[in-house]
Amino acid sequence: MITSVIMPAYNSAAYIAAAIASVVAQSEPDWELIVSDDGSRDDTVAIVQQAAASDPRIRLLTGAGNRGPAQARNAAIAAARGRYIAFLDSDDLWKPDKLARQLAFMQARDIAFSFTSYDRIDAEGHVIDTHLVHRPATYDSLLKSCVIGCLTAIYDTQKLGKVMMPDIRKRQDFGLWLRLLKRVEAAYPLEESLALYRVHANSVSANKLSAARYTWALYHDVEKLGLVRSAWYFVHYAAHGVFNTYVRPRLPPG
Repeated sequence: MITSVIMPAYNSAAYIAAAIASVVAQSEPDWELIVSDDGSRDDTVAIVQQAAASDPRIRLLTGAGNRGPAQARNAAIAAARGRYIAFLDSDDLWKPDKLARQLAFMQARDIAFSFTSYDRIDAEGHVIDTHLVHRPATYDSLLKSCVIGCLTAIYDTQKLGKVMMPDIRKRQDFGLWLRLLKRVEAAYPLEESLALYRVHANSVSANKLSAARYTWALYHDVEKLGLVRSAWYFVHYAAHGVFNTYVRPRLPPG
């Protein structure tokens, strides 16, 4: 069963070769990598073309202009041939057993939507810390705190269909998880750290402020929660950013 790996790219020449290599290095060989370029002006396209020439499992999609990551990802999802949809951004990395371990976890427990822990790394690849996940995510709990890292998520199209991201400039992955959780009771965590999320130090504060603005817009404008409910969940979201606490999961038997 093929896993389609969705990778949006925009001016990603500095890191995309390493991101692609981390997919090629997977111990699970049954995958396709769809790189959806969003109008890059650097050497991104040439790097992907070179990788695709040496491995037929890699495909390049190109679009007109800079559409934003939601449209780039959705184009790749639409083109995907696999039963499973997974995500990896062009500056992040997977550990070699990521697909094998996560797919085995999903298949053993008949899980439709899963995610894992991950390490945060700096621009040079040094580990900063580990983001641990311990509990299943439901629609309600995810509204309070989005614990699902995009680079760790996998969903099963046979069970859930092909589900697209909302067309917003940021937090579109959060929006997709909410859409999926309207179709399934919960997303289940594999506690192992199986991916590496790259943190760019010069944008951390700006990203937090921007994420907060787009989180509010997701609650109020996309999910249509209304002013009071949006404010309620936003308070939880902000508090979680400060305290970052988790509880133990209850997993399906397997």
